[in-house]
Amino acid sequence: MEALTLNLHPIELTDEQFFQLCQNNRDLRLERTAMGELIIMPPTGWKSGNRNGKLTQRLFNWTDADGTGIAFDSSTGFKLPNGADRSPDASWVSKERMEALKPDPDKFLPLTPDFAVELRSASDTLDTLRKKMQEYISCGVRLGWLIDPQNQRVEIYRLGQEVQILESPTSLSGEDVLPGFVLDLTGILN
Repeated sequence: MEALTLNLHPIELTDEQFFQLCQNNRDLRLERTAMGELIIMPPTGWKSGNRNGKLTQRLFNWTDADGTGIAFDSSTGFKLPNGADRSPDASWVSKERMEALKPDPDKFLPLTPDFAVELRSASDTLDTLRKKMQEYISCGVRLGWLIDPQNQRVEIYRLGQEVQILESPTSLSGEDVLPGFVLDLTGILN
């Protein structure tokens, strides 16, 4: 089952209406494109859920030990500068940016994460995820990973650079965005 995209035009939801729609339908994973289209994403199978849990756990463990930022899971909404509302599978924002913003903890974060990950599940198409990664980068994500277990590949997106493709890597570096973070891909990519 693939994600369902609904074109609501001429109806346009305000940010508050979209937020309330998400709150009223907590069992649904909803995103909104920059053009106002509503995306309803299906739940994943157990293997994808387990992979995403390992990914999130490893990022959270590093974040707790490092202390320079805040990690988020796939249920966190980000209001991007282009007007889209997105929820990466895992993400991270520096504490410095969070403290400068002082966002309402009960609303979507009105910023682009420094780091974002999309983990391909059986219901995801590569084309859709690649467009999402390009959107993240164009909105200011400094480092992004598209992890594709089906093809045993990782695409690395960096601000101002070409996409780098790694075949069957065993780990990934957080580079200068997450200094010292190394993601062990055991149980995530395979």
